[in-house]
Amino acid sequence: MPKGKTLSVVFKANQQHQAMLFPPEIGDLIAENHPVRVVDDVIEKIDITLLLKRYKAGGTSSYHPRMLLKVLIYAYINNIYSSRKIEEALGQNIHFMWLSGMSKPDHNTINRFRGERLQKVLQPIFTQVVLLLCEEGLLNIKELYTDGTKIESQANRYSFVWSNGIKYSKEKIKQQLNDLWKYAQSVAASELGDDTDPSGYDKIDSEKVSKTIAAINDALKEKPIDKRIRQKLGYAHRNWPSALDKYEQQEQIIGSNRNSYSKTDPAATFMRMKEDHMKNGQLKPAYNLQISTNNQYIVNYSLHQQSTDTSTLISHLLQYIRLYKRVPANITADAGYGSEQNYQWLENRRITAYVKHASFDRNQHWSTKTREMFKAQNLPYNAEKDHYICPAGQRMRRKSTFPKTTKNGYGQTITTYQARTCEGCTLRQMCHDQQTNRIIEVNHNLNRLKALADKRLKGRKGIQKRKQRCHDVESVFANIKHNHGFKRFMLKGMDKVSIEMGLMAMAHNLRKKTA
Repeated sequence: MPKGKTLSVVFKANQQHQAMLFPPEIGDLIAENHPVRVVDDVIEKIDITLLLKRYKAGGTSSYHPRMLLKVLIYAYINNIYSSRKIEEALGQNIHFMWLSGMSKPDHNTINRFRGERLQKVLQPIFTQVVLLLCEEGLLNIKELYTDGTKIESQANRYSFVWSNGIKYSKEKIKQQLNDLWKYAQSVAASELGDDTDPSGYDKIDSEKVSKTIAAINDALKEKPIDKRIRQKLGYAHRNWPSALDKYEQQEQIIGSNRNSYSKTDPAATFMRMKEDHMKNGQLKPAYNLQISTNNQYIVNYSLHQQSTDTSTLISHLLQYIRLYKRVPANITADAGYGSEQNYQWLENRRITAYVKHASFDRNQHWSTKTREMFKAQNLPYNAEKDHYICPAGQRMRRKSTFPKTTKNGYGQTITTYQARTCEGCTLRQMCHDQQTNRIIEVNHNLNRLKALADKRLKGRKGIQKRKQRCHDVESVFANIKHNHGFKRFMLKGMDKVSIEMGLMAMAHNLRKKTA
């Protein structure tokens, strides 16, 4: 370079407005191993006949459901859950453009497809995806690791209806109606008939209340009574029948399996959430999500309105059996599922259960039995002679047997045993506080099932299963909720949130396949 000559900055040519005779193929701009190609490849292989049947012949043309399904799954892979943001991506992101073939369905079309077209058909599609992954050797659907978590509903957090509140309100109306009846009897007993006496009602409803109020009004029509009573009767006539009709509708929505619902999403139940930033135990409308995984792939998912995991296991596995036409070889779950009903159901279907019971972890500490030596489950039992030995060494003989029904409607058989004499025993104050000789209640079948569970869980395979469960299923929840921000549903209603969960489950599996 000649001395004294200065260097100039050289920039690459900018050909932003350069016309192209042959536009490039969008696919050429996408890497061969990109996740969008995995989505395209997998969804092309599945049978969508059930989905196609959701469309009626005639009318204007529709966007192809296979294309829309690809777009939705890829959107969930990229944490895009809003239909408006998906619409935006279809016009800006080359991956979405490639999947859609440059089609641009608007957010209403996307939302209608997700919320309506996919109802009742997404779960079989999810099952096909799982089976394809299984064929590739990525997971084993015979061995399941099951757990549950709560996902918040889109409902208003303060629009709650409680079953106990309904019972209280109905009882209050019944009590006030009885007070009015007693007052009417004190003033005009001869004009009242016994057929409308509210004290004889086992259950009050709007028709019975209307008849009783009408009878009281007729009896007191010509009587000089307190003005406040007259006002109370007027209020009761105008409001109580309609209120009871409303309470009856609310009870039908709640049903027998839960204790609350949200007015803005009646399918959601108020549950205690772990994600409680206020740290005040606040209840929020939510759904109980149950998943079964293998090798951190979701094999089965189901949504429930009950807040406890115990009552969800059987229906969750029945869904698995219906989808895969087989029973799993074994299942591993934590103590939240360890009930007699679940153990017995699994045993009847020959499913090996690596399922803890409530006292399993506590019993692993050597000090537990010493600290809890007086509890019934820790007393020695002689199965041959059918008696227990109390802490003082007395025999506790069988006294009676009676049936018992759990909250879930499961029938148990309870056997009682009683000590011969506790009077004068030096251990009595520590042993029990009953007025008579100590009586214990024992569920022999549950004890048998718990002993079998202990044996399996403490074996070499059981220990391996317990270790595997923690990082197999719980890590999936962590990935979905924290890495991908899916903590609250976008849609409302059981059918629609099931669709959202199905899309999220497929997105999780395909995302992991490309990882």
